[in-house]
Amino acid sequence: MKLIFRTLSTLMILVIGVVLGVFAVARFHDGPLEGALAIVAAGPFDLGEMQTGTEEPDWAFLRDYSTVEFQLLDPVRSRTTWIMEHEGRIFIPSGYMNSFLGKIWKHWPKEAEEDGRVILRADGKLYERQMVRIRDEAVATPVLSELGRKYVGGAPIPFRQVESGDIWLFELRPRS
Repeated sequence: MKLIFRTLSTLMILVIGVVLGVFAVARFHDGPLEGALAIVAAGPFDLGEMQTGTEEPDWAFLRDYSTVEFQLLDPVRSRTTWIMEHEGRIFIPSGYMNSFLGKIWKHWPKEAEEDGRVILRADGKLYERQMVRIRDEAVATPVLSELGRKYVGGAPIPFRQVESGDIWLFELRPRS
């Protein structure tokens, strides 16, 4: 019985050590980790060419991208996320905001609401943006349709998900 307890205790300590190690390494990594580890918030962007100029990019190239990376500036952390483009504007969703897991895991939307300065990275290019939470039904409804098209097999996503706070939508606007 003691041998089983020691073995299980050792395995538990190893698993906890590996998980803590992944979180520690991620904070120093150039942007989010890949694959299943992409759910872990990571370090600031080191690589990428900052895009400058007064003209807004043509965001249509993002229409069929599954994910992009963005980095908050306060606190400085990066993550991988879904993105939707609609009529030349880009949006990032955050779901499960009212769920138990979402309340524990999802800190970035609240941080973005406080200080929405972000850097978006796509195709090795960096774009300074300002995240602005969207609650307007006229703006949100077509964006939710795009979210449904890209990520849930075309199923409609009702605006009540935004109204209830289950889904937070952010537009990535140019920084002034």
